[in-house]
Amino acid sequence: MATADTLHRLATQVRTAPTTMVTGAVSRVAGHEIEIRGLRLRVGDGLVVHARDGDLPAEVVGVAPDGARALLLAETNGLGQGDRVSVRPGGAGIVVGEQLLGRVVDALGQPADGGPPILGERVSVELDIPAAMTRRRIDQPLATGVRAVDTLTTVGRGQRVGVFAGSGVGKSTLLGMLARGTHADINVIALIGERGREVREFLEDDLGPDGLARSIVVVATSDQPPLVRLRAGMVATRIAEWFADGGSDVLLMLDSLTRLATAQRDVGLAAGEPPTTRGYTPSVFTMLPRLLERAGPRPNGTITGFYTVLVDGDDMNEPVADAARSILDGHLVLDRRIAVTGRYPAIDPLSSLSRLAAKITTPDQQRAATAARAALAAADEVRDLVEVGAYVPGSNPAADRGRALEPDLVDFLRQSVSEVADPGASWQRLQELGQRWEATDA
Repeated sequence: MATADTLHRLATQVRTAPTTMVTGAVSRVAGHEIEIRGLRLRVGDGLVVHARDGDLPAEVVGVAPDGARALLLAETNGLGQGDRVSVRPGGAGIVVGEQLLGRVVDALGQPADGGPPILGERVSVELDIPAAMTRRRIDQPLATGVRAVDTLTTVGRGQRVGVFAGSGVGKSTLLGMLARGTHADINVIALIGERGREVREFLEDDLGPDGLARSIVVVATSDQPPLVRLRAGMVATRIAEWFADGGSDVLLMLDSLTRLATAQRDVGLAAGEPPTTRGYTPSVFTMLPRLLERAGPRPNGTITGFYTVLVDGDDMNEPVADAARSILDGHLVLDRRIAVTGRYPAIDPLSSLSRLAAKITTPDQQRAATAARAALAAADEVRDLVEVGAYVPGSNPAADRGRALEPDLVDFLRQSVSEVADPGASWQRLQELGQRWEATDA
């Protein structure tokens, strides 16, 4: 039997012996997906693939009896069968801090603007969703500087809103207006799946120097691997959480939720999930609520979220749009018919809705908004007849009154890209228009 001194000496030798890195090997490569043998792995583990041309980061997305599947966070140049794979120590994480303000970073949290390294606190990308009973109620409006949003679809601090539109209807332009005009302390903007040339256009034209100065932009372009695009949305949300937990009111804008869902679909297919509705995997509809529920009011600050949804062929009932609408606290619908008339932002007030507007506006404001909607709805009721010359004035008194007031309402809703509307003045003007509608109704 070994003595106590012998056991102590053996334990000391184990502790002081040099450690060797345990590695596995790449057994298969298919696009950005690789299969790995020889390592005991779990879903979500970070990896380093030691390829011919350098180390490549990857992440485990699925496990099976004969190995694990991982997706690369980089291009596959120089990668081949038999390349060694090791577990990345510390897992996935990013550096957050005040130095992020005014910076553009990639999906790994690294500078993408050519600036110096970012110093701060290193945190995990994942964070638990706040428990329902720990959330504060939303009872204060958040001014955005956009008249159509501040009055007819008033947004509260900590609310989550979807921006639904087809391609080329002005989603990115609207986000730029929100970033410049908001009364939030900090903007966090995620550009996911954008064309490479559009990133700089958004930064310089839509956001501008003033908007960028109090913003953090996370970029993952359309040419990057799906796991990178997916991670960009998670990184932007985690940055927003860090600032909100410090007491800030954060405006989180994610463009677009549809491309994020597409990236999750690609990851799910790589992990072996079956495609379901329109090719989307079940994990897409699990990921959406987990991501969207991370925004909202927090114990110290708030995260107000605007998520753009690219609707296929202007179909508002496609799977991602339908799922997002059921989770979010409101939606802004951008109408192509409004855009072609030259009215921007092309928000359709009759199709848009804020579920919290009644809780954060006064009775007089609600009355003015209701009157404006009624006038627009009355004018819209006979629009087709007017366009074909079949409408006879006087046959529908409410429609006549709506048509008389509509030009002033349209002028009120029209706003140039560079204009930041004062919320007080916007409400005053809308109340004047509402009183005109009520006067003609009497």
